[in-house]
Amino acid sequence: MEQMKAIRLHAYGGPEVLRYEDAPMPELKDGQLLVRVHAIGINPPDWYLREGYKMLPPEWRPNIPFPIIPGTDVSGVVAAVGKGVQGFSAGDEVFSMVRFPSVGESAAYAEFVAAPASDFAHKPAGIDHIHAAAAPMAGLTAWQFLIELGHDVKNPLQAHKHHPVPLNGKKVLVNGAAGGVGHLAVQLAKWKGAHVIAVASGKHEAFLHSIGADEFIDYTKQAPEAVVQDLDLVLDTLGGPHTGRFLKTIKRGGALFPVFLGFSDAEEAAQRGIIVSSTQVRSNGTQLEEFGRLLAAGTINVAIDSTFPLADAQKAHERAANGHIQGKIVLTVK
Repeated sequence: MEQMKAIRLHAYGGPEVLRYEDAPMPELKDGQLLVRVHAIGINPPDWYLREGYKMLPPEWRPNIPFPIIPGTDVSGVVAAVGKGVQGFSAGDEVFSMVRFPSVGESAAYAEFVAAPASDFAHKPAGIDHIHAAAAPMAGLTAWQFLIELGHDVKNPLQAHKHHPVPLNGKKVLVNGAAGGVGHLAVQLAKWKGAHVIAVASGKHEAFLHSIGADEFIDYTKQAPEAVVQDLDLVLDTLGGPHTGRFLKTIKRGGALFPVFLGFSDAEEAAQRGIIVSSTQVRSNGTQLEEFGRLLAAGTINVAIDSTFPLADAQKAHERAANGHIQGKIVLTVK
């Protein structure tokens, strides 16, 4: 069987369990593209998988067979096209969030990936593979929360379907604004005509103003919920059990969108007349093509925190664990 280099897990644990080794080449099936990977974007689900999804209740943790290749975001060149695929040819430069959220099947930390052609978009000509690989999950998350959901898959954690809200002329706060999703959400909200307040640590202030933030709050110096009010929308990219603290900053009829689960103040939200809504990002090549046009035009820019060779995925995960990331961490493949 033909082999490639990949990062694989043989057990759950810290960054040290990421092993650079030979792995079988993926098999190209009908309707798929086989892509020679040039760069791989790192995302929180990569370390959730590596740690064994320990942040989820035990009954929610998926049963994953080892060894497994983590990762979802790639940019590369089409090596082969499966039967029935239209719109892509060998040699095309493409990028993708591969097969998300099917746990454990994305297998992006590798020299080659095979995935449904519908997960892929053409890489914007004006940006390199590193910037393209950094875009898919963070960009699609911001897009599906703020612009267009683009799927009908029910969120098991809420009864209602997630609906983005109109942003033009609205006051929008983005918490965790310097991170992967955050810095793209700031730019998408600006593109749609919002007045954007960015919350991050002080070292990111100049960066966030440079990508369009109208106001900046350094959360290490003051609690954002103590200094803002009458917001139309809060996008909390951190989410979790503390996301309810933003309810008092939002006007009646406004919305709180936590990206990560853990919201537990439904009663207060109802009393205040605030919509609380979330969604699970899903692969969508059509939306990625749209997002790619904004990248190509320079309307949206992806920031790169740092890059590491694929063989050094362990160091990349250690960088992620240190926090205060500005933009995205990317693995490169020769």
